[in-house]
Amino acid sequence: MVQTLAAAGELQRDLQRELTYDGLRAAEAKGNKGGRRPVVTAAKAAAVRAAYLGGQSIAGLARDHHVSRGAIRTAVADLLPEHVAADAPVLAPELPITLDMPGKVADFLRATELDDAEQAALDHGQAVRRGTGYTLRVTAAPALHRQLLNRCQSLDGAGAIPAQRKARREYENRVSTLGDPRPEHHS
Repeated sequence: MVQTLAAAGELQRDLQRELTYDGLRAAEAKGNKGGRRPVVTAAKAAAVRAAYLGGQSIAGLARDHHVSRGAIRTAVADLLPEHVAADAPVLAPELPITLDMPGKVADFLRATELDDAEQAALDHGQAVRRGTGYTLRVTAAPALHRQLLNRCQSLDGAGAIPAQRKARREYENRVSTLGDPRPEHHS
């Protein structure tokens, strides 16, 4: 039985090979060439770039150099209008993040002078009861959470009661999970 299966597999491979060669011969008869498309060589790249900057079209350059328009676009990619430099950091917009702010921190922030965005974030926060206290579920951009954390910096000082210091540290731990806001620079 194994020999029968092996013979059937060999027959299938032979048939597939013949069909492939028939297809290649038919394509060659129609004038199509197989293989990888030609690319713009390093020697031609400078001339192609100069001609493109001189105003010659991509299609015209492709005809002159016997390559595809895609090959020309690849050679002049950094000169195209829609090109964004790879070195320029592209910052993604910060999406709002929901964090639980301890009630002692929220009470302190409500008693301080806040800007409009900070005040709106606190006003839209949802109070969640926790035993005798509460947490305020605040949805805001990570930068705004960092601003609010900086506003309650004085809770870490000697004048604050231990429960406030603990609450501020807890909020700081939650904000620190958001990551570093500065883009990384690799040297």
